Amino acid sequence: MADPKGFLTTSRREAPRRPVGERVRDWDEVYVPGGLLPIIEAQADRCMDCGIPFCHEACPLGNLIPEWNDLVSRDDWQAASERLHATNNFPEFTGRLCPAPCEAGCVLAINQPAVTIKNVEVAIADRAWDEGFVSAQPPERHSGLTVAVVGSGPAGLAAAQQLTRAGHTVAVYERDDRPGGLLRYGIPAFKMEKRQLDRRLDQLTKEGVRFRTSTEIGRDLEAADLRSRYDAVIVATGATKWRELDVPGRELAGVEQAMTYLPWANRAYENGKNTPQAIQKTQESPLTATGKHVVIVGGGDTGADCLGTAVRERAASVTQLDIYDRPGEARDEDAEPWPTYPKLYRLSAAHEEAGELRTAPAADADARLFAASTLRFTGDAAGHVRALHLVEVDAARRPLPGTGRTLPADLVLLALGFHGPERQAGGLIDQLGLGVDERGRLARDAAFATGVPGVFVAGDAGRGASLVVWAIAEGRAAAAAVDRWLTGRTQLPEPIGAHDRPMTV
Repeated sequence: MADPKGFLTTSRREAPRRPVGERVRDWDEVYVPGGLLPIIEAQADRCMDCGIPFCHEACPLGNLIPEWNDLVSRDDWQAASERLHATNNFPEFTGRLCPAPCEAGCVLAINQPAVTIKNVEVAIADRAWDEGFVSAQPPERHSGLTVAVVGSGPAGLAAAQQLTRAGHTVAVYERDDRPGGLLRYGIPAFKMEKRQLDRRLDQLTKEGVRFRTSTEIGRDLEAADLRSRYDAVIVATGATKWRELDVPGRELAGVEQAMTYLPWANRAYENGKNTPQAIQKTQESPLTATGKHVVIVGGGDTGADCLGTAVRERAASVTQLDIYDRPGEARDEDAEPWPTYPKLYRLSAAHEEAGELRTAPAADADARLFAASTLRFTGDAAGHVRALHLVEVDAARRPLPGTGRTLPADLVLLALGFHGPERQAGGLIDQLGLGVDERGRLARDAAFATGVPGVFVAGDAGRGASLVVWAIAEGRAAAAAVDRWLTGRTQLPEPIGAHDRPMTV
């Protein structure tokens, strides 16, 4: 605790964002480059180095937050990087994408704004890359054992890196043309530029991880062949089976799933890289929002990603529907007491940008309509959607009489969440003989093992759709479980929160 009075004398300051009018004209990250460094040491000084650090417990990875806060406040960035990487393989991912449950658990948050833990984390990660503190760590010796990881999202990448460093030979199979999973084609570049992902992939490659892209297990390679080639298999395919909206008019053209729309925009950006033509390329994609009235059904992060993308594609208007009431500005101490993660009204970068476009009548300035439930879609004679009909609902989601309205809609994006991994007849799950629980998740025990010897499940495929920090935690813990299964023991660390979930077999 470098400054014992820091939390009393210093106010919370977050990473500054670029002006809205500037950032909506490109796909760069929304934050001012280098904007954190002038303020971050003082922000780290606000950490009280609590005797019982609830932030540490609130983080699924068990990040050593007070330790690296103190090191940053003392300007010891290399030591801070070492403490951060001791528990987190990819802090530049979590520092940008995680909703920071650690900050909800910060003791200072009992009656003051929490320490900017997330900003400190990403500042350490970026400084570590800039200063050369991050390098490949290939194993000193190889075990002669092999592991296949199916899926190259954060869980699969974390598991692959841990097992490679333990000396095993690891191959990662990815059905897309490039590795990264949703980090590659689901998360827009304005939230995390793809260079952040690419340099980690380069590090993993130099450590010995082998990537097999454009290969879907169960189609391009039989699961039986995979099992015969490797001593163990980790299934980390994510929870990509999206939820549907069963209302009249769902069959109309222009009513699309969010995770059909976002990959098109990301692919267009990737193909154009960060050039002045990148936005033009997204406007030429089959699902462009350019010039269209866009309605996003779903109030979560995926919906916000769609909103930010539609703004950059120059939609005519954009509106996001949330079936829940607008949350409050402050924590409800009775319903969500500290240190639980509270449901609050939060203004993401994408919602700030919504003012650049027209929004639906009576929508908030951030383009959101709360307590709104979709009734049906109607279209034109060609079978293309042209309107969304909705009604306001009460807290129990019951329609309120007389509140119906119609929104113009040329493109409707369904962002309703996910429930388990995709299951295709005769595909990976069937070929491996894996069990599925009542929520559509792959069944596993407390050691991440399925009922099939040598086959393990990590990340959203077993947990259900969750946070990037949980995916990394599960990937690390599953790697330790696999290492123990292969060798009888393990020296790989296991995150403290990784087993904090229901297990099924």
